[in-house]
Amino acid sequence: MLVVTGATGQLGRLVIDALLASVPADQVAAVVRDAAKAADLAERGVRLRIADYDDPATLRGAFAAGDRVLLISGNEVGRRIPQHTAVIDAAREAGVALLAYTGVLGGPAADFTLADDHKGTEEAILASGLPYTFLRNGWYHENYTAQLGPVLEHGQVVSAAGEGRVASASRADYAAAAAAVLTGEGHANTVYELSGDTAWSFAEYAAEVARLSGKDITYSAVTAERQTANLVGAGLPEPFAAILVGVDLAIRRGLLAATPGDLARLIGRPTTPIADAIAEALRG
Repeated sequence: MLVVTGATGQLGRLVIDALLASVPADQVAAVVRDAAKAADLAERGVRLRIADYDDPATLRGAFAAGDRVLLISGNEVGRRIPQHTAVIDAAREAGVALLAYTGVLGGPAADFTLADDHKGTEEAILASGLPYTFLRNGWYHENYTAQLGPVLEHGQVVSAAGEGRVASASRADYAAAAAAVLTGEGHANTVYELSGDTAWSFAEYAAEVARLSGKDITYSAVTAERQTANLVGAGLPEPFAAILVGVDLAIRRGLLAATPGDLARLIGRPTTPIADAIAEALRG
């Protein structure tokens, strides 16, 4: 069985879609907290396994011997290591054949706060002795294109990343890579550094938004302090704002610019250009 945790999330649903494009639905299981939210998956023939990262007892029935499991990282920064460890323990007890994990580009070299939980999870997986695949995902296009409203309203892309570059790809690209690992062979005990084919700067991003929208959009490079204040002013809690600005600073240092080509090789095609993601967001 091919098992996807967090299957009703944005990435999880796309992984399920990619799996169903190549394997029968009765070979796919979705681990979800709320069956009602996964009713559409059940209607498509996907098997539901109800479990919660925060309730280890529920996870004991989520996996079976021989399963190939994709552990999609939780979204609660600071709580993810115990949550993920509960999944890892249940997977080990069940005797799964493979545990794939969606980490962060660079792995141990990623020195920003948002990466800490990912590094801790990789260490826990290695300690478990399970056959693993580390899918170290770079940044998603959608991290930026989902915020086009304020950019278009104010005519500015604002970041503390300076002249740093981002080798982002679409969420669907990363989902396709995860599906390729679950359905393919030869991926056990392998690390993939996943990123887009091309790294772009924020000035280039602003220029592309301007070109596609027909509006005057500029790039404003600000200090970390200024960007933290901007995010807090927009309603984000200060600790989370600081984490996001930490990512900007990591981009400034070049930590999300790598283009090793692993993603394109796994999915068998070029990654989605940022311009395509901008155009789609503008249409939406």
